[in-house]
Amino acid sequence: MTDRHQTASRELLAVVGRALQAGLRAVQLREKDLATRDLYDLGGKLLALTREVGAALLINDRVDVAMALAADGVHLTRRSLPPKEARDLLGPAKLIGISCHSVAEVREAADEKVDFVVLGPIFETPSKAQFGPPLSTSVLRMARATTSLPLLAIGGIHAGRISEVIAAGADGVSVISAVMAAQDPGAAAANFLAAWRRERRQPGN
Repeated sequence: MTDRHQTASRELLAVVGRALQAGLRAVQLREKDLATRDLYDLGGKLLALTREVGAALLINDRVDVAMALAADGVHLTRRSLPPKEARDLLGPAKLIGISCHSVAEVREAADEKVDFVVLGPIFETPSKAQFGPPLSTSVLRMARATTSLPLLAIGGIHAGRISEVIAAGADGVSVISAVMAAQDPGAAAANFLAAWRRERRQPGN
């Protein structure tokens, strides 16, 4: 996920570009304080970067902006347009993800027309403090048992915690500061990818 306020005054496009060159496969444009036109303009620039390397660009919350950009999909919050309506607008080929903060919400999402679920916060993190105490990997494990949808973990995740979330059933992770605020975003992204590949090769994963 993007957050231009966490880049240590570096240009967001440069930070994301370095992560993409390191192998990042998907970017979620999440800049909630931007006006619609500014969000659209930034999205267009990010779309050009993701297209260069064959990565996906998802727009947080804004189905209208995703449609205008012909982005790869949207990520919905609990207050966004309902998934069914988003699917009707976007069509079957676009990706739709949704944020969940409990096992009950994951179970509900399984009945909606979404392609993946992002569950968190799994660990403590300032950016997700408004959603209450961290859920822990035990809740992630319970959520895994309720759905066959791809399940991404978010919240306080760094490369050293990849083994924990994989063991609990995560199919992927979503991060903000671990890449956006890293001194070397490319190296940070590469470390995540290397840790993921290494743990997936372990017996039982």
